[in-house]
Amino acid sequence: INRTLKELRGANNSFGPYQHRRKVAVYGSARTAPDKPDFLAAESFAAKMRDRGFMIITGAGDGIMGAANKGAGRRDSFGLNINLPFEQSANDTIDGDIKLVAFNYFFTRKLTFVKESDGIALFPGGFGTMDEGFELLTLIQTGKSIIIPIVMVEAPGGKYWASWKAFLEEHLLAQGLISPEDFHLFKVTDSVDEAVEEIASFYKVFHSYRYVREKLSIRLKCSLKPAALEQLQGEFGDLLKAGAFEQRRALREELNEPALADMPRLVCTPHRRKFGRFRQLIDFINGAETF
Repeated sequence: INRTLKELRGANNSFGPYQHRRKVAVYGSARTAPDKPDFLAAESFAAKMRDRGFMIITGAGDGIMGAANKGAGRRDSFGLNINLPFEQSANDTIDGDIKLVAFNYFFTRKLTFVKESDGIALFPGGFGTMDEGFELLTLIQTGKSIIIPIVMVEAPGGKYWASWKAFLEEHLLAQGLISPEDFHLFKVTDSVDEAVEEIASFYKVFHSYRYVREKLSIRLKCSLKPAALEQLQGEFGDLLKAGAFEQRRALREELNEPALADMPRLVCTPHRRKFGRFRQLIDFINGAETF
């Protein structure tokens, strides 16, 4: 228990000075060679996300992780290393940097990834990549973690994630083990530019959200026009437990976050389910007409 708390405290100290920066976690195989298309795609993706103002978080290893840190550069990279008896040492980009954090436990490392990431990009990988991807989807699907953009991305022409999605459709969806709206929680693409846009555009108008007892307060960068708000009411009324969407200023309980206090809000009383539909709501907000 003491070591667990020490690891979490160390991670918080490392991320603390960068709380004002959005961050994207990149997952993928440590075994992907530098000459492979997926390595080059991961490097390009990270560089383009950095150019859009995002920092990159990886597991600090080689392969896809090393490619992403290389693309972002040392200044805009974090590495969350795990102590393993084989295969995992810090890549050249992040080795020795103050933003390299070492973990003994997978669960403290996973918690830090989820806590600090504003977007997720999964490239082809092994058991670890699958584990991270399914855990993230489970946390968001059940409302245990906030909704963030998740992209499954690979080099052009790749079939890794397309085959994965087909498996979900054929076996999980067809047997009623997941719902159709769950497919809105992630995007599969073999285009780096499309993956970058999927994450960056998620924060075009939408900023964040917070539950205040039964209320949900959705923070926006600008207010929706009346016609957009009316359309939203009609299309997403099924998400509400009672009442309607109300465009207003911050709730009293939110005033302990002064940096966000002046942002306009959409406040509602939602059902805490169908989080894939909530992702559709966020997409609607980002495409709506605003002041």
